[in-house]
Amino acid sequence: MRPAFFRAPSLLLFIPLAARDMESPQHAVSRADEALLAELGYKQEFKRAFTPLEVFGIAFSIIGLLPSIASVLFYAVPNGGPASMVWGWAAASFFILCVGMSMAELGSAAPTSGGLYFWTHSLSSPRCRNLLAWIVGYSNTIGTIASVASIDWGCAVQVMAAISIGSGQAFTPTSAQTFGVYVAIVLSHAVICCLGTAVLARLQTVYVVLNVCLCLAVIIGLPAATPKANMNSASYALGNFTNLNGWTDGYAFILSFLAPAWTIGSFDSSVHISEESSNAATAVPWAIVSLEPGICSITECIPGQRHRYRRHPWLGYVVFIHVNFSNTAYRLAAINVSLTFCMGSDLESLLNSPVGQPMAQIFFNSFGQKGTLALWSFVVLVQYMMGSSMVLASSRQTFAFSRDGALPFSSVLYRMNSFTKTPVNTVWFVAIISIILGLLSFAGPQAINAIFSLSVTALYIAYSIPIIARFVFKNDFKPGPFDLGIFSIPVAFIAVSYMFIMDIAFFFPTTPQTDVANMNYTVVVLGGILFLSIVWYYFPVYGGVHWFTGPVSNIGKVTEENASSIRESEEKNIREDVRAVPVGA
Repeated sequence: MRPAFFRAPSLLLFIPLAARDMESPQHAVSRADEALLAELGYKQEFKRAFTPLEVFGIAFSIIGLLPSIASVLFYAVPNGGPASMVWGWAAASFFILCVGMSMAELGSAAPTSGGLYFWTHSLSSPRCRNLLAWIVGYSNTIGTIASVASIDWGCAVQVMAAISIGSGQAFTPTSAQTFGVYVAIVLSHAVICCLGTAVLARLQTVYVVLNVCLCLAVIIGLPAATPKANMNSASYALGNFTNLNGWTDGYAFILSFLAPAWTIGSFDSSVHISEESSNAATAVPWAIVSLEPGICSITECIPGQRHRYRRHPWLGYVVFIHVNFSNTAYRLAAINVSLTFCMGSDLESLLNSPVGQPMAQIFFNSFGQKGTLALWSFVVLVQYMMGSSMVLASSRQTFAFSRDGALPFSSVLYRMNSFTKTPVNTVWFVAIISIILGLLSFAGPQAINAIFSLSVTALYIAYSIPIIARFVFKNDFKPGPFDLGIFSIPVAFIAVSYMFIMDIAFFFPTTPQTDVANMNYTVVVLGGILFLSIVWYYFPVYGGVHWFTGPVSNIGKVTEENASSIRESEEKNIREDVRAVPVGA
């Protein structure tokens, strides 16, 4: 039986400030991280090279802000136009925040690379925990790989848009050409993610800086460069609702939620690198909800208020989450508002542009050819960085699932490269499956666009089940340093309800009139994979029902006495370190 959820030790929350300034605080944090992982049943295999800021960098770089908006603008423009780009994002962001906070609570209590299926198995009833963990694991695997495919496909389309702009729009890429660029991008990301953990960690800071600078450049530069003829009035930019796909206005507005859902998604990315993170029990949940550099304890940020927030810690969390999530939400809102004011009113021409990218056409109309190429090159670069971060997160999730023997060829996938100390085999597994998903491009544009909704729906299934299991089944869940307290249940209810509605909506095609070329392949791919996984689970003799028991400890069973001994030893060492500090320090 797996160890129960417990209150994870977080040095940042209870080590006095003087002790943190001692000679080697990293060593104490590292010991606590390894002790926590041991209580979860796993030995330390990765090098913990990610600082809290770099853990945040993973989540922030995958969001991508401007490049992400560019990749899914074709969902928002025909399903409401300016109104959906502004108010649709605002409405969806509230629900997405609830999802993130519910995920953060689970990640704080048990920060392991397995994440979602580990939580599901630990919190569910013994009668169904193995099957639910199996379903969540496969949904999470296909969701993260589809996220890789959608990000890299978006990058390939952006590269082709740049070529089209550079040729004076004389060049029109074929599906085969775009697929070739896509394959090259995926393979290059696989090479990058085979590097050592320290190299991958340091790259995250670069990603954050470039991302923020690009956003500021567009928010400030686009309105300044747009000709008056293309500028829209405030009433149009903030209130016009244009429905081009034929669905009812209400349903079209809901379909536009796919843009923010895909952009502000992959909450579990930071969870999957938790075994490579320093002070994971605190850094991981803050990376999920604090989409702003400077992760810290609220008790340190507000002098004189430590006692208040220690008695009522949720106050600090609510304040900190609101401030940091709002800052990112404001940046996203500012980008969308800038676009709605500067994109003109001919939305159909943007969607049917020979460039192949609505945002690239908006930039071209405002900046001209040279200015667009200069700015668009940074859009492509940041999108490329998004892809490498997503391959990193997806490979760690796949590694964790294969560690527990659930994937085909798990014995091959669960191998750590002796030189780089990274799971090279799972990196290439993710790359190969992503390339296979890219073959949907030959079935038509609607087919390949389904990988965007596939990533959202698969991940929402994986997110919902452990959140539900926490409250529906009898378990001894004990929160970690991140705890919503009395708000846990209402926030979880909102999050699960939202994800359920979105999963149903995103299975439908983009238009009511559908043929083979324009159908939504999300239900085919996701349904097919989940169906085959369940068939394999119940397969006679060889199926998972005969041998899969959920997460398996790779250090032997850790008894409750051993776990308590680890905690007591850590607390004793901390007290001794504190006593060694002079009073005047």
